[in-house]
Amino acid sequence: MRMPLVAGNWKMNKMASEAVVFVNEIRPGLRAIPGVEKLIFPPATALMPLSALLDGSFSLGAQNLFWEAEGAYTGELSPKMLREFCQFVIIGHSERRTFFHESDLDVHRKVKAALEVGLRPVLCVGESLAQNEAGQAAAVVSSQLNAALDGVQIKSPGDLVIAYEPVWAIGTGKAATPDLTNTIHRNVIRATLQALYGSEIAEGIRILYGGSVNAHNAHSFFVQPEIDGALVGGASLKANEFVEITRAAAQS
Repeated sequence: MRMPLVAGNWKMNKMASEAVVFVNEIRPGLRAIPGVEKLIFPPATALMPLSALLDGSFSLGAQNLFWEAEGAYTGELSPKMLREFCQFVIIGHSERRTFFHESDLDVHRKVKAALEVGLRPVLCVGESLAQNEAGQAAAVVSSQLNAALDGVQIKSPGDLVIAYEPVWAIGTGKAATPDLTNTIHRNVIRATLQALYGSEIAEGIRILYGGSVNAHNAHSFFVQPEIDGALVGGASLKANEFVEITRAAAQS
């Protein structure tokens, strides 16, 4: 069975000191919920202080990385720098693709670089509203997966997480329907992973949903058999909300 994973992407929110206070607030609640992996993606400035709080109640991830190990890349953070403090990294988020013009090739390079140092990518894929309305969701998501994972070896299902985040649902309050999301996960994402890695690996890779997930709708997503958790945005900045979403994953 795939263990549910609930991840909070804080984006560009919370000072390092605020992050420490927040994590100390949610740790007891997270620790009391069994059977779910909990993951926090704070801003890079908070990774070091939060890594000192790692006690098994949560895992830690970075929101981005650069694909080179070192060099003259002002402002960038390498995979091995991040690996010192965390276990996961978000790659291919729609905000990176849109605002920073990251290409499929950039995403591919980052996935390879993360895996080489033992960081586990949370690879984000998803279609825009125009693509969705044109009936292109399956083609777009499959293309993004194939481009990101072309020639990438996955030795264990736990090495990779996929997050399906339809762009039109991120931060808009318009969540995709659970049954439609489950269909995309099964017929597009899982099917593409099977073609790339075979059934045994593909069946073990967790596929999350992201896009306006909150404590009120989380359960309806988590009861779907192909939805293995959530990549939570705004709701992850609220202590009670994030704990309740995690509890919904355990109950489902």
